[in-house]
Amino acid sequence: MSDTRPPLPPFTRDTAIQKVRAAEDGWNTCNPDRVALAYTVDSRWRNRAEFLRGRPEIVAFLTRKWNKELEYRLIKELWAWEANRIAVRFAYEWHDDSGSWFRSYGNENWEFDDNGLMRLRHASINDLPINAADRKFHWDRTGPRPADHPGLTDLGL
Repeated sequence: MSDTRPPLPPFTRDTAIQKVRAAEDGWNTCNPDRVALAYTVDSRWRNRAEFLRGRPEIVAFLTRKWNKELEYRLIKELWAWEANRIAVRFAYEWHDDSGSWFRSYGNENWEFDDNGLMRLRHASINDLPINAADRKFHWDRTGPRPADHPGLTDLGL
């Protein structure tokens, strides 16, 4: 894959929305190796209480994550942007190996290099146990969230 990941900064509202949707689509593949390519080789993360540096740590983290968070479905929404930075809010639904469902809510702050690769990611996340009947994300996991599926605001989240 290319070391350039359009759209490139500085972001406009439209290109920031494109970047957010591309990230959502990538994460919904649950493919750690593919997702890690959107980050610089020395990318730095804070995810909850974990601090990661570089693609190998990102791949290991995402592998652990998606081995635990089954039937993962994520929606991201643009919150703010400026130059090479984007802030998003997100929610994702998943269940553990005992079948207990959760909706995880959070905010992320992203910073990109000139090639459109993310070099900094700071994520704050909270998990809420939910009943399976209260799930809101129901698209087929073999593809991205359909364009007509409601986003976070439309779902009241």
